[in-house]
Amino acid sequence: MSSASVNRGRIGAFALLTMTVAAVFNIRNVINNNVAIGLASAPAFFLATIIYFIPFTLVIAEFVAMNKTSESGVYQWVKTSMGGRWAFLTAFTYWFVNLFYFASLLPLILVFASYLFYGSERTLSQVWITGLSILIFAAATWISTRGAKLIGSITSIGATLVLALTAAFIIFSTASLMGGVVPATPINIETMAPNLSTFATTWAFLGTLAWIIQGVGGAESVGVFLNDLRGGVKAFVRTIVIAGIVIGMLYALASLVMNVFMPAGSLSFSTGLFDVMGAVAGHFGLPVDITNRAVGLILLAATLGSLMMWTSTPVKIFFSEIPKGIFGSKLIELNSEGIPFRAAWLQFVIVVPILIIPALGSGNIDNLLGIVINMTAATALLPPLLILLAYFVLRHRYDHVRRDFKMGPRMFGLGLATFLLVVFAFVFIAGTFPIDQPLWLTLVYNVGGVVVFLGLAVLWYQRYINRLKASDPAAAAEELEPGAEAIIRGEVPEPADIPVNR
Repeated sequence: MSSASVNRGRIGAFALLTMTVAAVFNIRNVINNNVAIGLASAPAFFLATIIYFIPFTLVIAEFVAMNKTSESGVYQWVKTSMGGRWAFLTAFTYWFVNLFYFASLLPLILVFASYLFYGSERTLSQVWITGLSILIFAAATWISTRGAKLIGSITSIGATLVLALTAAFIIFSTASLMGGVVPATPINIETMAPNLSTFATTWAFLGTLAWIIQGVGGAESVGVFLNDLRGGVKAFVRTIVIAGIVIGMLYALASLVMNVFMPAGSLSFSTGLFDVMGAVAGHFGLPVDITNRAVGLILLAATLGSLMMWTSTPVKIFFSEIPKGIFGSKLIELNSEGIPFRAAWLQFVIVVPILIIPALGSGNIDNLLGIVINMTAATALLPPLLILLAYFVLRHRYDHVRRDFKMGPRMFGLGLATFLLVVFAFVFIAGTFPIDQPLWLTLVYNVGGVVVFLGLAVLWYQRYINRLKASDPAAAAEELEPGAEAIIRGEVPEPADIPVNR
């Protein structure tokens, strides 16, 4: 073990920078938050990027540094300091959050397809929206289990086109302002300040912060490249800070010019982006119908690529990362394309009621999107919460274990983890209990979904541990023990002693 080494250093700083921006930024998040809190989303996005994205990415990087010899993921990171039980729960929440993400993604495909083929939105009943969403997801599940080779290309092209669309929107809107256009909503300190005048508006703003935080998420897909970057730790930290500033500026600038032609409060979740792009195109004499179709094509390509990727990838990662024996061999069995196809179809079965329940409490597609976007954002805070808790324990109990990267002194790491845990806890509660949503829907969908799924995960893991204790007590003890304990006992080398071949 002591002679182990890691061959790394395959990507450059610029490649990591562009990869990070493309993975994190999404202009749909700009629209969603503008609908919710107007121009206040501009400073909120930038601050969230600086306060959350950059430090959380460095937290992930420190976990990667602790697991240098493994292609580590969420399970391995959390097991390092908190053991298998918490590691399983964290890995489960990452997959679980994805279930609600589908509910916010699938209806948008109908909207984008409508603009592509008709140049405008076609109104559908909730029955049609839900039924078509289920059919689209069934098709996506079938295609993803066949290991479609174009998924990666479609996702990459779609993300690049969305970034290009955003850049064009920012440039043309800014040019309009410089040319003398008076913004529909003034851009000043007053309009960018959140409305905290009453408890209701303050609570709503706190809940919307979950949307902001989700919008700048993605650190877990970036921090894993610490050992792959040419230039080592210093290059990684520098690149992540620059990427964070770029992402924050993109979100802030897009949010600032979102109401140049359309006043705050006039946009909707489903059609807001088309209304804004159409207004910009009209100002410069471009045909609105063609603009709508082009925007619909770009967003449809990006969304379909995202749907295909998220239909297969989280299932594959979750069911392959966790210890064998937690789920039955039939469920995790891989097909010829390397996909756990039965698990993918189980995911489909679970998502169907997640699509149906919010439709019962919404009057139209915009109400539906408001419900599912809020729930997706609130549940998306659960995995980072657990990772931050694991990081707090890492710095508290295992700070003396030598590794190539630490995010500052011990007290700085503990203080930052504590601050983010408190913020996330408040925002999660506010997002889970939105003030303008029917109580029955909140209890059944928001609270019930979290309690039922997490409760089942805890019980299922305990079932696995009980069986393992009966058959192999030593293996059960090793599974529950934090991975750092083996380092302290000298059974494996300290991460800093493992050379990295760059």
